[in-house]
Amino acid sequence: RSTSSATASATPSTPRPQKIELLKMPLLDVNDLTTYFHTRNGVVRAVDGVSFQLEKGETLGIVGESGSGKSVTCMSMLGLIPQPPGRIEKGTAHFDGTDLLHCSQKELQTIRGRRIAMIFQDPMTSLNPYLRIEDQLIEPLLIHELADKQSARQQALAMLDAVGIQDAASRIRGYPHEFSGGMRQRVMIAMALITKPDVLIADEPTTALDVTVQAQILELIKKEQQELGTAVILITHDLGVVSGFCDRINVMYGGKIVESGSTKEIFYNPQHPYNRALQNSIPALQAKGKELYTIPGMPPDMSKQSAGCSFAPRCEHATDLCISESPELQDIGQAHTTACLRVQRENLKP
Repeated sequence: RSTSSATASATPSTPRPQKIELLKMPLLDVNDLTTYFHTRNGVVRAVDGVSFQLEKGETLGIVGESGSGKSVTCMSMLGLIPQPPGRIEKGTAHFDGTDLLHCSQKELQTIRGRRIAMIFQDPMTSLNPYLRIEDQLIEPLLIHELADKQSARQQALAMLDAVGIQDAASRIRGYPHEFSGGMRQRVMIAMALITKPDVLIADEPTTALDVTVQAQILELIKKEQQELGTAVILITHDLGVVSGFCDRINVMYGGKIVESGSTKEIFYNPQHPYNRALQNSIPALQAKGKELYTIPGMPPDMSKQSAGCSFAPRCEHATDLCISESPELQDIGQAHTTACLRVQRENLKP
């Protein structure tokens, strides 16, 4: 053999560098979140083992009747439930490497209002009646050292104008009682958006607004998403809003998620009887002249723990199995999960 051939055979070939694929982590990862309220009348299981993920720039809708645990889920993550009587029994909520449920109060304060902001449901009680609107608007910017007072005031004026409050320069010096309910809601939205958060939790953000202003506010939130990659959790009763605004939807009932999937799957391929009942209750979908559909019965008493599916007493498809065996969320394909035993065992078709 030639010298070159011998050298080539003696020298081991250098392995090609392998491409290491990094796992894509969600921006927010909530796992088995459980929040109970310990009252004189018993333990209220407000949130009972809720798990979900949120990606950067995604819009997640959470729908369900009043008392289903929607607001308490999000307030638990931010440490905003009164303790006592509330208590987070277990679970984790990882946000960009920090467990919101087990971090120190100082760590949580650096995130809350800065990187995760919330639009509260009731603007009548969420604003301090003793402080001017200006002071409440610029407070997040000053606390998190994002601007000096002069710059913060300019940002506050621009944000008030963006949410549709006319003559912002004079109105910013007013007090909350000088604003209507709808205008106070717009101030709340401006306060949440002014720090340009990574996650915006919107709890019924357009309830007090008329249809025209509602569309403007949703368009403003969507614009923030496109410019900053903000992720949004939208809590609402309005299925019409989530159908045109959200990427994925969690349907909650009795403190649990009973169905989860893409907006298309939830609306065009509903599986859980509760999800179907909610959609049947939409007035716009009712035939003229016919009686409006209502879900029979009442929501469950969260202070009383019972075996089986919590929706079984109101479900027209319930069997003895539903009453005796507690369902868990299971994947039924197309990133679509449901907690109906009959659907999971394929003996109940839409």
